[in-house]
Amino acid sequence: MSYEAAYTKWQTDPQGFWAEAAAAIDWDKPWQAVLDESNPPFYRWFPGGELNSCYNALDRHVDNGRADQLALIYDSPVTDTIQTFTYAQLRDEVAQLAGAIRKLGVNKGDRVIIYMPMIPEAVMAMLACARIGAIHSVVFGGFAANELATRINDAKPKILLSASCGIEPNRIIPYKPLLDKAIEMATFEPKQCLILQRPQQTADLVAGRDHDWREFVAGVEPAACVPVAATDPLYILYTSGTTGVPKGVVRDNGGHAVALKWSMEYIYNVKPGDVYWAASDVGWVVGHSYIVYGPLFHGCTTILYEGKPVGTPDPGAFWRVVAQHKVNVLFTAPTAFRAIKREDPNATYLQQHDISSLQALFLAGERCDPDTLLWAEKILGVPVVDHWWQTETGWPIVANPLGLTRLPVKPGSASKPMPGFDVRVLDLDGSEQPPNQIGDIVVKLPLPPGTLPTLWHNDEGYQNAYLHAYQGYYLTSDAGYKDEDGYVFIMSRTDDIINVAGHRLSTGAIEGVIAGHPDVAECAVIGASDQLKGQIPMGFLVLKVGAPREEAEIVREVVQMVRDQIGPVASFKVATVVERLPKTRSGKVLRGTMKKIADHETYKMPATIDDPTILDEIAQAVDAIGWQG
Repeated sequence: MSYEAAYTKWQTDPQGFWAEAAAAIDWDKPWQAVLDESNPPFYRWFPGGELNSCYNALDRHVDNGRADQLALIYDSPVTDTIQTFTYAQLRDEVAQLAGAIRKLGVNKGDRVIIYMPMIPEAVMAMLACARIGAIHSVVFGGFAANELATRINDAKPKILLSASCGIEPNRIIPYKPLLDKAIEMATFEPKQCLILQRPQQTADLVAGRDHDWREFVAGVEPAACVPVAATDPLYILYTSGTTGVPKGVVRDNGGHAVALKWSMEYIYNVKPGDVYWAASDVGWVVGHSYIVYGPLFHGCTTILYEGKPVGTPDPGAFWRVVAQHKVNVLFTAPTAFRAIKREDPNATYLQQHDISSLQALFLAGERCDPDTLLWAEKILGVPVVDHWWQTETGWPIVANPLGLTRLPVKPGSASKPMPGFDVRVLDLDGSEQPPNQIGDIVVKLPLPPGTLPTLWHNDEGYQNAYLHAYQGYYLTSDAGYKDEDGYVFIMSRTDDIINVAGHRLSTGAIEGVIAGHPDVAECAVIGASDQLKGQIPMGFLVLKVGAPREEAEIVREVVQMVRDQIGPVASFKVATVVERLPKTRSGKVLRGTMKKIADHETYKMPATIDDPTILDEIAQAVDAIGWQG
């Protein structure tokens, strides 16, 4: 089926389209309706249906001939470990852990917080919760204690699952002191903790509350799968809120399974048995959707990677994993490829590995600048797909669906909306923008299966955050435009649209021009406050290793490039070279914090920041420019 045929089929009969997709999932009890529209804007998919997400991820493959196929490959260059699990082995491990969680008093509907590094037990913990109908909430391992405490207060978990430490290339991060402090700070007190002791560092256990993971799980009777309603929550995943209070995105069981199974076949074009690698973390939505659930729903082999794109041990780390495990599809963030390109611009490390198994690369998590996409295409020789989605949606809104039609690539565009998503570009007054005009990107309600039905115990917050700006639409908080062919271009977060003397400009468009300079590895542009023009763009450039020319000369060249390609209206005159950009652990550049630094405003240290010392470097760079605003 072509993309156009599939999208038209969904537009013509949306419920029929999703009913057909739902047939690929095993149901304990058939659903009574595809969509419950009785209480808008709170829509519910497959009401009346019952299923178990763990059964669909593991047991059904064991029952249907995939027992001996690899389900999970754990590859950890930071511990020099590779460990594999067949579908039968993973099911047995998960069933026993589920029995242990139940022994701790966890039942259907109870919450469990998982605070763990990228190790197999983290995947097992998620699936074990799903097996007994408990609702898991994964918190990125190593998150600050106060951030973990806010999530404990909101989710009110019966137990916590954690490990003694996480491992970075050059350091060990003790988790247990952070967990202890978080429980001390929280107003809600979890009853018990299950702690996995890693050999790199053991943790002190609190008597009466903490249990040694391996000792407690050993010998416990395995738990069977518990059917849950399609509309019951599978998990809560917290995303940062503008008020500083995290938003608990809820994911249901039924729509989630249907949407992810569909996406694996038609967007990512993988077959059962293929090796799929999402180089992300289980603490993020990509890890939920495409390390754990999506590949396992589809009967693939999934890879869990505890390492970095560079430095574990070198810029060839990704190519080693692809070659060694014969990866068919790789999914990662553009930041990872920019890091590789910066360290190895000529891809010399790639020559040491046979990556002929690789069929496609998917990039998401932030805007992919055209230069990075074209570089990846050149060195890999396979389709490179920039696609766009969010924690809230759980799967791609806009993509190039390789399992339907490989659409022509337009660098800078995430391609076209997927079935289920009616994407519009609106002006501030709610009118639809003409082609090539920047506006707020929204999705017409109802959202498709797999997307958030609401926030955890916060229907009002759900409406305020996503639905109030434009009646009948979900606000993505991203800005961009559609071209005359219907391709969607995500330019920046709405907050990153800057107003220069009355002209709305996208920082992403300016970044796209700068990234085209041959000596620039990556860049960020912010809107710094200016007394005369309101805001002007300020650029921060990270140069490729061994860039041959003077920094001042490169800055002059990029300023001229922006003037030539966007025009004098951009007022782009201020730029500086920095060693690195401040980022979250998932690779997103902290432009909002950078703007506060440039405007000499106080800021709160972002909980997700990868390395806080980078902010001092940004402040020094701003001071060196002599910027006063």
